[in-house]
Amino acid sequence: MSNLFSPYKIKNLEFKNRIVMSPMSMYACKDGSGLVQDWHRIHYPARAVGGVGLVIIESTAVTKQGRMGPTDLGIWEDGQVEGLRDLVNLIKGQGAAVGMQLNHAGRKAKIDDPIAAPSAIAFSKGGKVPEELTKTQINQVVEAFGQSARRCTEAGFDVVEIHAAHGYLLHEFLSPVTNYRTDEYGGSPEDRFRILKEVIEKVQSEWMGPLFVRISATDQAERGNTIEDSIVYAKWLKELGVDLIDVSNGLLTPAKAKTFPGYQVLYAESIRKEAEIATGAVGKVIQPEQAEEIISNGRADLVFIGRELLVNPHWTYYAANRLNYDLELPQQYSWSWIKTL
Repeated sequence: MSNLFSPYKIKNLEFKNRIVMSPMSMYACKDGSGLVQDWHRIHYPARAVGGVGLVIIESTAVTKQGRMGPTDLGIWEDGQVEGLRDLVNLIKGQGAAVGMQLNHAGRKAKIDDPIAAPSAIAFSKGGKVPEELTKTQINQVVEAFGQSARRCTEAGFDVVEIHAAHGYLLHEFLSPVTNYRTDEYGGSPEDRFRILKEVIEKVQSEWMGPLFVRISATDQAERGNTIEDSIVYAKWLKELGVDLIDVSNGLLTPAKAKTFPGYQVLYAESIRKEAEIATGAVGKVIQPEQAEEIISNGRADLVFIGRELLVNPHWTYYAANRLNYDLELPQQYSWSWIKTL
């Protein structure tokens, strides 16, 4: 029996296994509409056919200003719900649960219009300087997350994930490196956490299903948040009713960290143990044996697979074969070579 292929239940939702397609931006909306494209309709259901337990749709903008770029997928207006609903139905129809990652890019937005952040600090030397958000604008961002969660409900998603990592807006508020504010949204850890708390509470007013939050366990920057700080944040997230923390790392600044297989798993393990909250492990989880070890040894509750699923939509079948697990294939594939991958 493989622990990687054991079911996992959160609230009233049960995933058929512990394998999650990690949200990865596709930049497929070439017309700037933020609407679901044919690319999404082909790309995501293919991974559901491939056997993952949960597909999380890419970082999706809660406002036009909050796009990472003009080709981002969007959920900032009601007209985008119909395409998302069709996409959800396609994915669920192939046996996977489906989640949505909600995001505001903050100072990392690459758009022609003005961009916004907690403080007027550019992401990189010579880069575009963001406008410092006013309190009114902060309230508007919080409301945008809530309305986006409402649209997730209407579209039929199973999971919502709030993106508070990788140097985007909510992470920018959390970090002393990017938050120089002197009002109630800056200064102490509690005040830097305030907007994330308000976003979670607003989302929960519109969303009743499982709620994930992605965080960067460390800022990988001088004076930045450490794993010890993130453990404190994780405890606060648990108190707010967050169900699982998707534990990533870094990307607050242009500095690149050294990576290796499973380089972030220790952070997921530490947060799971110290904050006593479910976690997802992500970051160069490549081999099935590696994923199995993470789950079997209680280092995380779910394993988020990214680039490997881009290379091989059927990575789950490959994993089952390597782990000697008898995974039932779709009838259409039952006769094929895929069983021996």
